[in-house]
Amino acid sequence: MKWKEHLSTDPKVMLGKPVIKGTRITVELIVERLGQGQAIEDILVSYPHITREGVMACLPYAAYVLRNETVYEAA
Repeated sequence: MKWKEHLSTDPKVMLGKPVIKGTRITVELIVERLGQGQAIEDILVSYPHITREGVMACLPYAAYVLRNETVYEAA
């Protein structure tokens, strides 16, 4: 999936956090809900103005961010 087609960042929207394009629904919120076991269908009911593709784009974006993150051992 090409997440760049479905997600955007803008310093004027949610302080620049990545969101589903055209919304104020953050990737963080979607990944958190999925991680809590909420079904995609339930998310779409809660936020009827987003698409399944927008929700699904959050996962490869999260993987991309984590893949490029540097982790430091706690002291």
